[in-house]
Amino acid sequence: MSQATTIECALNGPYLVKNLDDLRDAQGESIGAKPVMALCRCGGSANKPFCDGTHNKNGFDGARLADGSTDRSDTYAGTGITIHDNRSVCAHAGRCTDGLAQVFKYQSEPWIEPDGDTVDHIIQTIQQCPSGALGFSRNGVFGGNPLRQPSITVTKDGPYAVVGGPELSNQVFAQGASMEHYTLCRCGASKNKPFCDGTHWSVGFKD
Repeated sequence: MSQATTIECALNGPYLVKNLDDLRDAQGESIGAKPVMALCRCGGSANKPFCDGTHNKNGFDGARLADGSTDRSDTYAGTGITIHDNRSVCAHAGRCTDGLAQVFKYQSEPWIEPDGDTVDHIIQTIQQCPSGALGFSRNGVFGGNPLRQPSITVTKDGPYAVVGGPELSNQVFAQGASMEHYTLCRCGASKNKPFCDGTHWSVGFKD
């Protein structure tokens, strides 16, 4: 029996990843996982995605600055499906607004219209949300997550997209957020560390 995959946030240092078999780049190509890896989260390593010790030089602080005031799961009830959303962990990947604009309406209020498309299309789109901010329920029962093996994808100029439910040690997940898939900051600037909050866009983070 294989050992469980775990991710630990070293104090003001990298993500320490153990027992992960699947590490991929943004094109889906294998990077070559090792039994124990240190993945950069300060944004400054010259050997991304791996840590090269730059966090010791650039003053990286891994503390979470968000005060939790925006941590809430909002509910949007439709006739066939109820959509749940926690904006505090959104990584702004755009899978929802780009993929189903008639349901997820950018810069509109309310921004979610649960009757805007078929239930199947909505579920498919929600399951593509990398951050775990979106979820759904039907008839009062929360929808399940896809069955996937633990994997980490190093997204282009963005966060680590984690799937398959690796244990994220000693971290508190947001209200209603998925623990099967989530996005971890690697630009070093998120206020909601270790989770991505989309700040990589505004700071111009590049690989």
